[in-house]
Amino acid sequence: MIKEHMKKMAEKAGKEMKETSEIRVSVNNYEDIFSDFDPRSLHERGLSEDFLLEMKRASLVKKGHDINFIILVPKKERDLNKEIKITQRLRSYFKKHFGILQEEKRGMIKWGVFSTILGTILMILATYLLFKFKNQNLIASFFTILFEPAGWFIFWHGLDYIIFEPKKINPDIDFHNEMTSAKIMFVSV
Repeated sequence: MIKEHMKKMAEKAGKEMKETSEIRVSVNNYEDIFSDFDPRSLHERGLSEDFLLEMKRASLVKKGHDINFIILVPKKERDLNKEIKITQRLRSYFKKHFGILQEEKRGMIKWGVFSTILGTILMILATYLLFKFKNQNLIASFFTILFEPAGWFIFWHGLDYIIFEPKKINPDIDFHNEMTSAKIMFVSV
């Protein structure tokens, strides 16, 4: 009976336990995290592109895991107040950019749906003009010739924005989403 209970507890713990991965980034000081060109305070300051690229590169290997983001700082450079501000800044940055990217993806899909519908309407108009006037009217023939390729182009362009374009920003969305829930820690070296 005790063995069965222990076995059930182990299974439950295994299900509840998520795999955790660590991303470690070493900096010489806190300034390495931020852009050299941004003079604002830590709460507003832009993050360094090199720092973000290194985070993204390291996170690609850790897909699908809970992430512990560890920033290695020389012991003599450590400042708890700055670390709290930097952690808040990182969280706000990733949360903000996650929202921006999600909105961009929604915008792409909306534009794609609009374009696909518009392309379909243009093709229907071209078909209507072709059957109604049977190329006997110069203006109707002109619009038939104009609407048919335009309709096809806009239709396929819209499908591209629905199917393929959002896939291009999915890795960035996933990265920012993972980093919004990542545990950020500073460790002395």
